[in-house]
Amino acid sequence: MSPRHSAAEAARTRERIVRAAVLDASLLGLEGLTVGALAQRLGMSKAGLVGPFGSRERLLMAALDQACEIFRAAVTGPLEGLPPGPERLGRLIDGWVDYLADCPFPGGCFITAATSELDGRPGPLRDRLREIVASNRRALAEEAAAAQTVLPGPHRPAEEVAMTLMGLSMAANQEIQLLDDPSAAARARDAMRHAAGLPGSS
Repeated sequence: MSPRHSAAEAARTRERIVRAAVLDASLLGLEGLTVGALAQRLGMSKAGLVGPFGSRERLLMAALDQACEIFRAAVTGPLEGLPPGPERLGRLIDGWVDYLADCPFPGGCFITAATSELDGRPGPLRDRLREIVASNRRALAEEAAAAQTVLPGPHRPAEEVAMTLMGLSMAANQEIQLLDDPSAAARARDAMRHAAGLPGSS
């Protein structure tokens, strides 16, 4: 096998492992994911599973990062090329709610679940999650501030709007996943748009 084919095969193996780890962690939690169970499900040895990452911790970190990329592709990716403002913020909220209502993860929003799991557990995983959530919060506040330059006032502080939107999304995830409420997505969409100072959904 040529070095190029070998590298491509290694990349495919790594991607397969990360994809499976994300799905398992969505249901079991990041700390609940075991190398033995994942290796057995994939038909691999424990050493072969961990090898591409160097450690279980780095495997879990890769799963966390991959889950974030899936969220970005679903929610913020479609906004590329759209200038900041009310329309962009509205589309962000709509995409966010759509992601929650038809979540690609069997356990619901990965970041919401990871936040509940890791917020009181110091360590590299929590540190990485904190960076992700803080970055998302800053970006959301920037989106809110940009929309407020066009929307009629008075306005709540953009940081407060971002915090409210994040809180509503977590509540919506709970109502969708735990309470199995079919009206939760529509209610969340209207509540989030209202919190952002936008017109309600049609």
